[in-house]
Amino acid sequence: MIRKMECRDIKSVARLEQECFSQPWSERSLEQEIDNPDSLFLVYEEKQEIIGYIGMYLIMDEADITNIAVLESFRGKGYGTKLLMEAADRIFKGGYQAMTLEVRKSNGPAIHLYEQAGFRVEGERKNFYESPREDAFIMWKRK
Repeated sequence: MIRKMECRDIKSVARLEQECFSQPWSERSLEQEIDNPDSLFLVYEEKQEIIGYIGMYLIMDEADITNIAVLESFRGKGYGTKLLMEAADRIFKGGYQAMTLEVRKSNGPAIHLYEQAGFRVEGERKNFYESPREDAFIMWKRK
């Protein structure tokens, strides 16, 4: 089941951040997004376990995806696609016109996921990532 992130999800999402990212969000940073009207954070829960999440900032008529993560043991099974498609459905039904994200140039599986979901590379950001330093593709999906 995909639903909005709640306070009870913070510890699980923070653990997911630790597992998936070299610069993970803190519990405090995640807590601040619960009541933020300019963000949307969704969790994928299965058998009372958070197996993935997606976070977005809502800016003007666009949604900027900050992170999408799925537990390693659940990757390659369509959960990331379901999260991304649910987020897109909510965003576009909410009147937003576009979604954007940055992705490491070396992250082939993520780039493939985004392309399958209708995102296209429209630019680059030099040295966007740290630990390790790497360029990013800027990808967009438009209504």
